[in-house]
Amino acid sequence: MIPDRHVVSAWGLLIATVLVGCSGLPSFDQQKRLVQAGDFRIHQLTPRAFVETWGQPTYTHQQFTHFFGMQDGRLIPQARMALGESPQGWETGLAAGDALFLAYADHGQYLVFLDEALVYQEAMTAEKVHAVGKTWKYESQFKTQLESLPASK
Repeated sequence: MIPDRHVVSAWGLLIATVLVGCSGLPSFDQQKRLVQAGDFRIHQLTPRAFVETWGQPTYTHQQFTHFFGMQDGRLIPQARMALGESPQGWETGLAAGDALFLAYADHGQYLVFLDEALVYQEAMTAEKVHAVGKTWKYESQFKTQLESLPASK
């Protein structure tokens, strides 16, 4: 039995993605230099690099999130899209997991991390950062005690 060409291509792409993903992050000092330079490389920066470079974020949030996977490696949180819409250029690829959101009003940045790696970055005005933070604060009022517990691994 000869495997379908598309199946072989899909497996090849998956293996290549895993190999690139396993290549590791830059050193912590290099990550801090990238943050200082405003070079927000997807899958190359950790939350710690931002916190140690810029200080504590104006707002933090953590929740299970669905993402649209883009061909360039970005993962766009579903929450950044209007209900029922998908990002322009999105063809296939979905991801989900416990995401960490950091919002810095003084730097105008909205950052999303999955598995301790930056997967999404968006520049926004301080006013918009504060609006997002207020939304997170409002939503947290309705979390059940079960939702507030850390996930066990």
